[in-house]
Amino acid sequence: MPPLAVSCGEPAGIGPEIIARSYTADGAPRFAIGNPTHFEGFGVPVVPIDTPAEARAAMTKGLPVLVHDIPGPATPGTPQAAQAPGVVSAIARAVELTQSGAASAVVTAPIHKKALQDGAGFAYPGHTEYLAALGGNVAVVMMLASDALRVVPATIHIALSEVPTALTPDLLEQVIRTTAKGLNADFGIAAPRIAIAGLNPHAGEGGAMGHEELDWIAPLIERLRADGLDLTGPSSADTMFHARARQGYDAAVCMYHDQALIPIKTLDFDRGVNVTLGLPFIRTSPDHGTAFDIAGKGIANPTSMAAAIDMAAQMVARRAAAKVA
Repeated sequence: MPPLAVSCGEPAGIGPEIIARSYTADGAPRFAIGNPTHFEGFGVPVVPIDTPAEARAAMTKGLPVLVHDIPGPATPGTPQAAQAPGVVSAIARAVELTQSGAASAVVTAPIHKKALQDGAGFAYPGHTEYLAALGGNVAVVMMLASDALRVVPATIHIALSEVPTALTPDLLEQVIRTTAKGLNADFGIAAPRIAIAGLNPHAGEGGAMGHEELDWIAPLIERLRADGLDLTGPSSADTMFHARARQGYDAAVCMYHDQALIPIKTLDFDRGVNVTLGLPFIRTSPDHGTAFDIAGKGIANPTSMAAAIDMAAQMVARRAAAKVA
């Protein structure tokens, strides 16, 4: 397969370190996009390259880095405004190379939204929304996945007070259908089982704690079941994530950010992977932030980045096998 394109993320964070430290000579072919000097000092040889086609041969010598204009040295813990445009354009370049066929998937290192807003006028709440725009303003779903659990928040980077208004039948239906398609195409699950959380405590408890479940969430689930989707719920979120409950579904769709992310980060913080479903290309990312407090100290855990790279490679292989079949 063509190599994976790994965008550098925020140079002042742990992105360059976890990209470097997740390198193995026999791993999935990949190349980072960024300033080669930002990846140095982490015990891994850095091999600057000019085209993705050079990545496979360079992997035998060290981490291939496609040279990209991000000026100046990395300054751990202190983002530089002059570097912000390069960080944003590195993401766009990874997408462009993947869509052209020069790369097989996009893997992104963590960005710092405020640093990009201040330095580059970044107009998106996060990676997911920017990638959706680069993909043609498509409707996307953010999934957090690990061996222990897969979760999808129906609403993402908005205030909790905005969730009841933002959460609509059309949005929830799109999220559920996109999740089902992604589980099939990218995770190889022929008939995905999806659990749906309620919005309110105890899923509304028959209307005593909120009416959304009775008014439209349960009827929507029934309608989608009639279309052939294997759905359960709406269920009380406080009983959905213990070990026995997790055996009954392949992914859980939750109503807001923390309802989804707290369980997976509690169960498997180091190996969680952020997957964007619904894009016209594959994208994964570590499930953590820039960690400015430990940047540059050589102690960042690369496990989630390694898992993101492995998961992207597995998705590429599944899609290729499906085309052959």
